[in-house]
Amino acid sequence: MQFAGNNLLSRQIYRDIPQPAVTEIVKSALDGGVSWFDTAEAYGWGHSERLLSSALRELGVAPADGVIATKWQPAARTATSITRTFGKRLAALQGYPVTLHQIHDPYSSLSSLPRQLDALGELRRDGKVKAVGVSNFNGRRLAAAHAHLAAQGIILASDQVQVSLLHRTIERDGTLDVARRLGLTLIAYSPLRSGLLSGKFHERPELVASVPRLRRAVGGLSKSGLARTEPLIRELRQIGAAHGVSPSVVALSWVITFYRETVVAIPGASKPAQAADTGAAMDLELTERELAKLDEVSCQVQR
Repeated sequence: MQFAGNNLLSRQIYRDIPQPAVTEIVKSALDGGVSWFDTAEAYGWGHSERLLSSALRELGVAPADGVIATKWQPAARTATSITRTFGKRLAALQGYPVTLHQIHDPYSSLSSLPRQLDALGELRRDGKVKAVGVSNFNGRRLAAAHAHLAAQGIILASDQVQVSLLHRTIERDGTLDVARRLGLTLIAYSPLRSGLLSGKFHERPELVASVPRLRRAVGGLSKSGLARTEPLIRELRQIGAAHGVSPSVVALSWVITFYRETVVAIPGASKPAQAADTGAAMDLELTERELAKLDEVSCQVQR
């Protein structure tokens, strides 16, 4: 989403990033071992997809080696637009195929979820995508979506949901249980809670004022939010110091380790150093004691 450009919604969350900077960010991610990227139609209506694919091409990543996930936005649209607009996704990706196509959220006033899933399944049956998934589905909706596609012989691969040390709804709404029971992957977005878990805003609170207003609201970037989460940041710093890594690396590693094989993460990046943290998180091995301690403090600050 950081590559969404300067449209009305995007600039309320992130500053515009030009293509040269995007290319440097993608290079840093690739250098760190990142093998796939998640984008969406709604991230600038093709702008993010174009910047990402342009960066991959400039960096010499062949289309056959580019693993890209994108998403269809259902708001005020019928299910037929999934197949009708798929060509636009391919055009925006400039020759890179869609590995995983997802329904961005379960809300639409113009089409039912079964019809949307049917259209998504059609893309999979026709070989236009390698896998299909959903996003922002709770446990009940996830189980229903899985059953609907399974009846057609199609595997639902994933559910993209918000997961972090400060957002653990998947443990309470049945999503985690359903994913484990059915063997689905949960793709954790905002695993750093819009940068709050990096600790930089706790260290320099004046930086909050420079963050776009909507991102501040969504990420809990406020005086009270910083005060409430200080114990968790302190623990992340202590563990990070023991391993020689940043609090961000520790927070990311917790997400992809604590939930075992069920959860993967898609941290965003607006700077190359942030993309490098993603690679470092894959190399960090937290101890069971460290995982448990972060679990404990995380639960305390969310009460």
